[in-house]
Amino acid sequence: MSLSLKGCEQECMKNCSCMAYTSADERGGGTGCVLWYGDLIDTRTFSNVRQDLYVRVDTATLAQFANGSVISKKGSAIGKKARLATSLVSALVFLVLVFLLCWLVRRKRQGRQRKNMFFMEDGTDLNDQSKINSELQFFDLTTVAAATDNFSVANKLGKGGFGSVYKGVLHNGKEVAVKRLSNNSDQGIEEFKNEVVIIAKLQHRNLVKIIGCCVEDGEKMLIYEYVPNKSLDSFIFDDTKRNLLDWTKRFEIICGIARGILYLHQDSRIRIIHRDLKASNILLGASMSPKIADFGMARIFLRDQCEANTHRVVGTYDYMSPEYAMEGNFSVKSDVYSFGVLLLEIITGRRNYNRNYPHSNLIGYVWDLWREGKALEIVDPSMGESYHVNEVVRCIQIALLCVQEFAADRPTMSAVVFMLGNEAAVPSPTQPAFLLRRSCTRVDPSTSTEGASSINDVTCTEIEAR
Repeated sequence: MSLSLKGCEQECMKNCSCMAYTSADERGGGTGCVLWYGDLIDTRTFSNVRQDLYVRVDTATLAQFANGSVISKKGSAIGKKARLATSLVSALVFLVLVFLLCWLVRRKRQGRQRKNMFFMEDGTDLNDQSKINSELQFFDLTTVAAATDNFSVANKLGKGGFGSVYKGVLHNGKEVAVKRLSNNSDQGIEEFKNEVVIIAKLQHRNLVKIIGCCVEDGEKMLIYEYVPNKSLDSFIFDDTKRNLLDWTKRFEIICGIARGILYLHQDSRIRIIHRDLKASNILLGASMSPKIADFGMARIFLRDQCEANTHRVVGTYDYMSPEYAMEGNFSVKSDVYSFGVLLLEIITGRRNYNRNYPHSNLIGYVWDLWREGKALEIVDPSMGESYHVNEVVRCIQIALLCVQEFAADRPTMSAVVFMLGNEAAVPSPTQPAFLLRRSCTRVDPSTSTEGASSINDVTCTEIEAR
């Protein structure tokens, strides 16, 4: 009872079995000593006075308690840093999303501006753009490149003076044909815009449908519906594939082309002169249904306009009417002439130009046989005897009506469609124009020398009488 609290502590520390100590004074005076040995099971309860109990703990346990406190503090600090880092990352992600959204909106706006500028430059009438089909899409270069596998050779469908055509598959699985104009293309920016503006306004089963275009980084591309059987010339001028076209199928193709031209001349909202009708510009669908394509050379006519004149003759010479090739005058009758040539090529399976013909062209050859009553000799022998004689003779006669020398003598396309679909009497044709093929190239009028033999933009190196 005489020990102080300090002495009590020293006594407990001397004995390894001592587990705890405290003052014997219940009032907490600090005198007297009470020691505990063995496991601590119970302690006295003081109802009136609180008293401190000093419990011995081994060093390892004490260290764990101390470290736990430190770890808790460190964990608290790390938690604060984690929360701060999370906040910063969230803010950064939000800013990136806002930036991306602004970039997409700006790009879309720039795309519309690029579309507007494309149709405004070089004096193109904005009214033309306002008439464009609202479904026409402007594709970015990345989308078109992905659709065509970066314009791979495996997807190449064909090539012409304008550039190349590739098969593509859009992200939605739709198959398309991409007409990619080369930098040195015969079809310039005006023809490109002309084709976009014109064909976007047209809706007919016998006209190829345009889906959109791409004008980016110097590229000019038109995106059309995909037509699986390519062009008519790949069939009628091929010794193997022409056998796939019997007379019934050829007659359906003839009637389809005629209906398509009639739509351009008369039934569409605007009157259009194609100016480049030829076998390679007639595409064949899955059921071999014809679709007129390539409107780069087409011209819009007013409803009361009958003809026009140009100083720049364009198109394919073998299909040109004489008044257009020689004088630059063109009208709906120019397309009628081209249709007549095309009709003869479908019937015969031969190209219009051939040096072995008496007049160097198919028209003169057919005309000579027609006058001799031997017109059936020109029928493509690959069809055998399966054709209807009266129907073939009727088509030959219609073709000769279409290629008559003077435009006024040629029938309109409405008359042609009527004659093809009915057995009414067909007028007798007059002599056609025996236009001989010439070596012709386009020239720049500004560079032509005085006295040179040139008509419009066509230079002729061989002149022969008709």
